[in-house]
Order: sequence, then C-alpha cells, then structure tokens
Amino acid sequence: MKDIINVTKSRLEGQVQLSGAKNSSLKLLTASILTDEPIELYNFPNGLLDVKIHLNMLHLLGKECSSVGDFVKITEIDSSINPELVWEERSIRNTLLILGSLLTRYGKGKVPLPGGCKLGDRKYDLHVMIFERMGAEVWEEEGYLCCSSKNRLKACEIDLPLRSTGATENAILTATLASGTTTVWNPHIRPEIIDMITMLNKMGAKIKVFGQKCIIIEGVDRLKGVKHNVIPDNMEALTWAIGSVITGGDVEILNFPFEHLEVPLVFLRESGMKFYRGSNSLIVRGGTSYPVEISTGPYPGINSDMQPLFAVFGACSRGESKIVDLRFPGRYAYAEELAKMGMNFSVEGDLLKIHGGYSLNGATVKALDLRAGMALLLAGLTAEGETTITNAWMIERGYDSLEKKLQNLGVSLIKNTVNL
Repeated sequence: MKDIINVTKSRLEGQVQLSGAKNSSLKLLTASILTDEPIELYNFPNGLLDVKIHLNMLHLLGKECSSVGDFVKITEIDSSINPELVWEERSIRNTLLILGSLLTRYGKGKVPLPGGCKLGDRKYDLHVMIFERMGAEVWEEEGYLCCSSKNRLKACEIDLPLRSTGATENAILTATLASGTTTVWNPHIRPEIIDMITMLNKMGAKIKVFGQKCIIIEGVDRLKGVKHNVIPDNMEALTWAIGSVITGGDVEILNFPFEHLEVPLVFLRESGMKFYRGSNSLIVRGGTSYPVEISTGPYPGINSDMQPLFAVFGACSRGESKIVDLRFPGRYAYAEELAKMGMNFSVEGDLLKIHGGYSLNGATVKALDLRAGMALLLAGLTAEGETTITNAWMIERGYDSLEKKLQNLGVSLIKNTVNL
C-alpha cells in the first residue's frame, strides 16, 4: 500500500480550528498507565495515526479506550496491566515512555524498540540511564527493550547532559510513583511537558517546576483518575500561519496558543508576516515573505520540528535564508525533495542555505518524515502545476482532520492509496 497526496496551487482562505497537540496527547495517553482509574481527555486528536497506534498499544496492555469526536475515555479492563507490549506493527518513539510508566507501576516492562521520525542520531541512552539510576536493570532482547526492578524505584538526582524532551518526560513519569524525592536538573521545559505535569498533578502527583533549572518530583503511592483538556497544537498553528503568508491568504486560526509561539511569531513578523490578534485567534492576512535566519534550540525558541516550515518560507522569499539545526544536524534531507520543485539550496556543515525567490514547480516528491511532508505540501500550494507527495501517511501522523481542514480553506486535494 502506498499513500499519495496530490495538490495544486491554492490560496488559503477561511477559518481553521486547531486540534489538540499531538506531542501532548501521546504523553497523556502514556500517563494513563500510571493509574487504574478512568482518564477522560477532551480536545483530543483521535484522527492522528500515531494516536491510533498508541490507543491500540494501550488496548494490548489491558486498557479499554472509547473514542468519539475529540474525546477519549481510558479505563482499565482488569485490575492489572500486562507489562509486556508485544507489538509487530509499526512502532512509535513513545514506547520509551510506555516502558518507564510500566516500570514505575509494575517493576518491569517490555516494549518494541522505538520508531517515529528518523531525525539525525536519535538514541535512547538517556532513558536507559534514568531507569538504571532509579534501580532498574535494562537490556535489549530481539527487537525489544526490557527492564525490571526487584524493588520499588528509588528517587535520585538526574543530571541531563542535554535538554532532551523525551528524557525529561521519562524522568517525570518514572519518578511520580518512585520512593522519595527526585530532582531532574537541566530539563527541557516546553508546553507539552507542562501539560503532562498539569494532568499528573491533578491526578495526585507532587511535581514542581523551577524553570529550565530543575523539576522536583515527590513520589506518591498511587494516582487517581482525571478529566483534562489537551492544549492546542502549536505546530499546526504555525503551519497555517506560514501557509497563509506564502499563498497570499487570509486565515483565522482559532484557539491559537500565543504563549507557546512568542519567539516564532517575532521572527515571522520581522520577516514579513502580517497578523492580527483576536480574542482567541490569530488572523494572518497579507504580507510578503522575506528571508529568515534561524537557529533551533530549546523552548521558547524555534524547535527542530519547525525548521522545515521555515525552509519553505525561505524558499518563497527573495534572497538568502539560513537555518542551523543544532539538535538534529542531519535534518536537511527534505531539502533534496524541495529541490525537485525548484528550491535552490546548499548545505555547509550544519548550515542550510536557501537561495529563495525562484518559482517552484509541481513535481513528484517523498515525505521523508512528518514535518518534512507538511513542508512539501505547503510548497505544493505555491507551485505551478500539480505536486504529488508519496509516503504521505507520514503527514497524517501529526495533522488531525487534515483533508477536511484543507478543503475548508479552499485547497483542492486528492488523496489516494495505491496497491503496490
């Protein structure tokens, strides 16, 4: 099977309602493993491919997941969970967090080695370090990552050598039910992590955040159920904002997370984006894209997921744009796909240079990962002729109700699944 999306030059115009954040939703699903009581999530993106995979994983572990619209309820079928996730389909990187949650609640766990986007050199040594520091034994076994602890996990001091999102999340999850008080130094504080902490504290956890300095987690014996609203997806918000500028559009983005996108909005405003702030929305109307110079970094800066979207912005700008991805230096492979559409670029070490202002033309391109795929789709909306995006299932990993939203914004999109 091969998923294909065909798009033609279009102007984005209309209103769009943001879905719940993918990167938050997956963490909240994982946190449901820590309790035997019901979890109810609202503004939840049930249509995302990664979310569907995660819900299926929870079902295999012993949870019952009931979804309707933008709501999901998670309950426990029996009084205990099967701590071994035997999974033979496509995996997701969130399995590392599932392992940490199983370990802290049951003292053992087994999950498939992580999947997700292949971005540079993504390892899981920090996760192993966290488990071992808290008293667990960790090993690999025929495509699975396993761990066990003879006793309840013990609190410790965790010094992260770099601000890793996943390692910060796993340290929080495992320490929540551990014995004693854990301090995580040099954490990566970003909106999705704050959303997870907010939900965990409502469940009875005792977690305090001291900026980017440290997080202190006082372990508790058990967690209760909760009702929680997922924060809006800031990556989706940025996508529609950039798309409106480069297509000469007029888009109102409802439920816009201003507090999560302050830095990217400054860069875009200084690079030609014209926008207006409503009571609960961002209106992007008019403007001309100018060259950008960005470097990715920890929140509140521009994160690595955003840079492919800025690359398309640069391709539509007359002049030279420069992008440095310090977190995943190998994340420029998508530029080769954009080059098939006419983007002129060069890579010098960790620096991506985009020589913008040239017309883009429709071509057959491949979505190498989620964000790269959306970058190609945005480029297709500005290109002359038809753009065909193969491997398009990647985009559905992170954009809920994408086809419907694009059609509501005036985009003629054709989606096909081809048997190979």
